Parts: sequence; structure tokens; C-alpha cells
Amino acid sequence: MKKKGRLLKLFTTSLYISAFTFGGGFVIIPLMRKKFVEDLHWLEEQEMLDLAAIAQSAPGAIAVNAAILLGYKIMGILGALVAILGTIIPPMVIISVISFFYNAFRTNVVVNAVLSGMQAGVAAVICDVVITMATTNVKQNKWLSAVVMPVVFVLTYFLDVNVVYIILGCIGIGIVWFVVQHVHKKQLEKQQKGNDVTDVNVTHRRHWRIHK
Repeated sequence: MKKKGRLLKLFTTSLYISAFTFGGGFVIIPLMRKKFVEDLHWLEEQEMLDLAAIAQSAPGAIAVNAAILLGYKIMGILGALVAILGTIIPPMVIISVISFFYNAFRTNVVVNAVLSGMQAGVAAVICDVVITMATTNVKQNKWLSAVVMPVVFVLTYFLDVNVVYIILGCIGIGIVWFVVQHVHKKQLEKQQKGNDVTDVNVTHRRHWRIHK
């Protein structure tokens, strides 16, 4: 796909996703995953998980953060600008229209019923993506992520722990996990080098004995 066509596809896809992101920025993550990972195959599953984590942890609107990261990952700075533009146009237009008829919308029974139905749909979408991501982590033997997800849910929903502390805690766990994995990898490499040296010495001894 040529650069212009790819940029146009990125813009229209971002515009489409943003136009149907009702219920908050968290809903845009599963929609992006469905489109960019499963349909277009522009991102890997793990890349989408990483982008979602950064978008939710960084300050600002989740939808805009995700658009910036995703666009930059796909097409660089120009892709980030195009993705942002496609993401912000629908809410700007919709909010501008609603602001003129706010009183009518606020007291309208039909609108309230629609919003209630949308809330149920949003909850289902978020549950679906959580289950899918957790299943993927389990299948890939990423037990740390699979364990952290339910623990964080319990801390936020039942124990009402401040999300700031949870984010900082997850960052700490991630750093510790990285250090442990790095040390373990270095030990394996050192052990492998030792085995290679041993194999070379054994080979040299065999050759020496044969020639002797």
C-alpha cells in the first residue's frame, strides 16, 4: 500500500472508530485492536497491548493518546498527526451540536434511554477485550500480566485503591520483572558460553590424542 493510501486509510479508520466510541476513551482500545490488529494486521497483539498501557498511563485523554501512539507507530510523525485529526473531528462536531440543544437532550426520555443502552453495550465491549487479552496472555505463558489484571481489578473495585498508586505499583513490578529477566538472560548466556568453551576444549583434546 502506497504512503498516501496508507495515510488515507489511517485517517478514515481513526475517524470511523472515534465516531462510534461512546462511553469514554477506554472503549476506543478494543475498537482499535479489532481494526488495526485483526483486520488490517498493521500491529501485533503485544504492540497493541503496549500502546494501550502507555495511553492509559500517560496524562491526557486516552483516545487521543492512543491515536498519537498508534499513528506514530504506523506512519511516524505524519501518521500521528493524521490519526489525531481523525480522532478529534467526531467528538468536536457532536459536542458542538449537542451544546446548542443541551436542555432538550437533557430532558428527553428517548435520549436517556439510548444512553442507558449504550452504557450496557460499552460494558460488554470492555469485558470482551479484557477477557481476550487475558486469554492471550495465558496462551503465551505471560502469567505476570494474567495475574496483575485481576489483582488490579480487586484493588480498584473492592478496596477502592487510588489508581495513581496502582499505576506506580505496576511500574515498579514491571521494572523488577525486567531486571529479573535481564539477569536470568545474562546467566543463560554466560552458561552457554561456558558450555561452548568446554566443548571446544574437549574437541581440542580429542584432536590432540588422535594426532599423538
